[in-house]
Amino acid sequence: MQNKGLVRWTTILLILISAYYLSFTVVASIYEGRAKEYAQGDVNKEIAYLDSMAPQKVWLGSTLKSVRENQIGLGLDLKGGMNVVLELNVADVLDNLSGHSQDPTFRQALANAVAKQDQTQKDFVSLFVDEFHKLDPNARLAAVFGTLSNKESINTNSKDEEVISFLRRSVNDAIDSSHKVLRNRIDQFGVVAPNIQKLEGSNRILVELPGITEPKRVRKLLQGSANLEFWECYLGSEVGDYLVSADQVLARLHSTSDRTASTEVSEPAEETSEEVTEAVEAAADSAKSAAEALAQKIAAGADTTAVAETAETQTASKDNPLLSRLQLSRGSSAAVVAVARKADRAAIDSMLSLPQVRDVLPRDLVLRWGSKELSEGSNVFELYALKGSRRGNEPALAGDVVTSAKSEINQQQGRQDPGVSMTMNPEGTKEWARLTKENVGRPIAIVLDDVVYSAPNVLNEIPNGTSQITGHFTVDEATDLANTLKSGKMAASVRIVQEDVVGPSLGAAAIKAGVISFLVALVLLMIYMCLIYGLFPGLVVDLALLVNLFLTLGILASIHAVLTLPGIAGMVLTLGMAVDANVLVFERIKEELKKGKTMLKSIQEGYGNAFSAIIDSNVTTIMTGLILYFFGSGAIRGFATTLIIGLLISLLTAVFMTRVIFETRAEKGKMNNVTFDTPVSRHFLERTHVDFIGLRKIGLTVAVAILAIGGVMMATIGIPRGIDFTGGRNYVVKFDHNVTPAEISTLVSPALDGHVSVIRITSEDQVRISTNYKVETNTPEVDKEIETKLYESLQSQLPQGTTQDQFVEQNIQSSQKVGASVADDIKTGATIAVILSLIVMGIYILIRFKDYAFSVGAFASVTFNTCVIIAFYAILWKIMPFTMEIDMNFIAAVLAIIGYSINDTIVVFDRIREELKYHPDMERKQLFNRSLNITLTRTINTSTSTLLVVLIIFFFGGASMRSFTFAIILGIIFGTLSTLFVASPIAWMINNHNHKKSQQKLTARR
Repeated sequence: MQNKGLVRWTTILLILISAYYLSFTVVASIYEGRAKEYAQGDVNKEIAYLDSMAPQKVWLGSTLKSVRENQIGLGLDLKGGMNVVLELNVADVLDNLSGHSQDPTFRQALANAVAKQDQTQKDFVSLFVDEFHKLDPNARLAAVFGTLSNKESINTNSKDEEVISFLRRSVNDAIDSSHKVLRNRIDQFGVVAPNIQKLEGSNRILVELPGITEPKRVRKLLQGSANLEFWECYLGSEVGDYLVSADQVLARLHSTSDRTASTEVSEPAEETSEEVTEAVEAAADSAKSAAEALAQKIAAGADTTAVAETAETQTASKDNPLLSRLQLSRGSSAAVVAVARKADRAAIDSMLSLPQVRDVLPRDLVLRWGSKELSEGSNVFELYALKGSRRGNEPALAGDVVTSAKSEINQQQGRQDPGVSMTMNPEGTKEWARLTKENVGRPIAIVLDDVVYSAPNVLNEIPNGTSQITGHFTVDEATDLANTLKSGKMAASVRIVQEDVVGPSLGAAAIKAGVISFLVALVLLMIYMCLIYGLFPGLVVDLALLVNLFLTLGILASIHAVLTLPGIAGMVLTLGMAVDANVLVFERIKEELKKGKTMLKSIQEGYGNAFSAIIDSNVTTIMTGLILYFFGSGAIRGFATTLIIGLLISLLTAVFMTRVIFETRAEKGKMNNVTFDTPVSRHFLERTHVDFIGLRKIGLTVAVAILAIGGVMMATIGIPRGIDFTGGRNYVVKFDHNVTPAEISTLVSPALDGHVSVIRITSEDQVRISTNYKVETNTPEVDKEIETKLYESLQSQLPQGTTQDQFVEQNIQSSQKVGASVADDIKTGATIAVILSLIVMGIYILIRFKDYAFSVGAFASVTFNTCVIIAFYAILWKIMPFTMEIDMNFIAAVLAIIGYSINDTIVVFDRIREELKYHPDMERKQLFNRSLNITLTRTINTSTSTLLVVLIIFFFGGASMRSFTFAIILGIIFGTLSTLFVASPIAWMINNHNHKKSQQKLTARR
């Protein structure tokens, strides 16, 4: 083998890179463990500890905040949390763009499009335009959308094509703006490693929030309307004395509270209310928590100066409750009045909201926090002093007057300064001129969702409604702010069309199940290879598997991928499939040794002869993984990601790394006693002469019979479809005693009009309730209504005194919601993915083998394998003790099997192609049978090793993976049989027919 040094150094380099990225996960776990130990179950203390340590450099020059952001993220099914798909209401966007036109044709077309949007795959703009022209073929879109606000893009003379293009751009801009607003909100919410992404080709946004335990609060956060505002400001120098007075008031209140507690008077002091006491005590607790957190820093080797400063803060908190946490910016000519740590903000807000404190502050003073840290990693934020308008504590100007905004780069004294230019409508232009004239030399704040993004000083009056905002932005920040300004308030409402909520207890159980299944599968796979191929070859393969695992995890960490339970399954399945390459190589080496070749020569030719089949099988599986990734969603993408990465790594470890080891030892004469077999496997399937082609009629008849039975069962009984495909809601409910699905169904069915399915999940005290009750109405009100109906129906099964809130928070372990329109999209995507995979497999085989006989055989085999899995689901779903539904998990399993089963077919076809090359005149039936028997040992060993791995996942991987792995088990078994009795016989029939025709033509010419 050439370039052994390159293989060695590439492997070492990848190991070092993987170790670097995985180290962040290890360090983050250590500090999160310390936080849990310090908090003793108190979530707020745990958060306070991690916040206090966030700016500290803890590993390789990286702060704890950076370390936690670079660790391998855990998906919702492992960590618990919330997964939401939000859909932008495009009808709102079009209504806004029309200036809320009351044109009857426009209003009716809009209403018709809204009514039909869940019944078609068309985008909303196309649907609206079709309805508009259907109502009045002569109507022009420009007459509706050619408003003053849109004059820079279109006018009343614009053609329909121009208006449609403008509408599409505006919808995309609205989605971009909503995405930015949601990102800002979630960042403020404090979620670690959230995933927020636009779903291409739709008006939807995916939001994944691991670790979230307050879904109700998150729903409100995500669906609320963004609010852009322009505020006049106080200067920091004008407000400082008021805050000093507020601090003195708080100190007196604190002192009064202490005296009241020490003398145990029966009536509280006149000034001291319960609200005051709670606010002051909260501030004291905040200081105490900060001090305790920093005490932990001493043990961790933190800066002792910071520790000393915090100890002083704890002492000062009694004399200066406010100013011990708030550092004033005296003499400031800007709107910033003070700065404070993030951990102190809640306590500061609580104190400043007290009536006694508000009495000493100006009535029109509004205090708001800045959006960015003072410096990266500092966890220190600025507090801005805003001035309410004369109409009350309201902004001077609302953001909906902004018609356009764009980011641009200004050249200032040799340096580039990103900024944002904006244009307002006529009403806004007039008000902006007045506002800037009255505030020359003073700041005006730009506020979004009650957070200050910028507060630039006004240099002079701006009469034309066009102005520029600068504020030490980066290019990306300027672009984001431009998008936000351009939309003002969120351009349209959003609604939740799909939702998954997984409780932390289910996540913990999933982690345990996933780890157990993974370790058991890995150990058994390693033992199996040693039993079949000998101790040394087995150990080399085991080493390759461990390196494969390490590198896969390292790559996942480097690309910030999220590890899910299907992802773990994909990793384990990859290891099983990675063994296939070594099985193929070892069987080839054994063939060469039997021919009397030297060990070194046998190793070289064994790897060389197997390489083509290995490449073909890996490429086809990777292609299937790519299709699965692009058409899948959520956890299914995690499965596809780990599968693709694992297979790419296996080419390095199983093909190149093991070859370097074997060849190096063979060159030194240390492989002479290695036989690549054991007493267990030495004569296994040796010299078999099975007439597979002769058995083709039996094989094809059985295959057709299975499909026919499955077809009858599907036509009569059907197969249950998951809510991925039907739309609806799932609730996993846990009780404090064992229950049966039948009794729970009896209780809840009447309340939900009979639209209910109940199955057992994991244990006898836990069930999953599925319903498509009001599936067409996807609103929070309906969500609440169903929760109420479940609570009221299940009263007899709940402990006495359980409230509805307790039921929702404690008994409902997880919930899932899929809107009808999303379900249609998922069905369409799944159908396309399966059909596309089958077609791609057929085309690839045709290109590689240059004989349509093999392409047709392979296509027939994978199609049969797909159909037989569906058939068995139809036959068995009422018998098996676990849920068997057609959903995205099932589709993922089918696509995985399409990729896996084609491996075996390719290996057999590759041997047939090789035999045709060396024995072109051999009778075709004999040649096909010879190839099938030669590869039979490899076929059985590969199927057995992979089946062993998947069986472990099936039994130990948890209930949520059972249906998924059962489909793969069926696929492995029937994939092997279909190669022998479907793919090969069909390829033989076509190839033999073509061969006879060519022979007849040759004879005729002679």
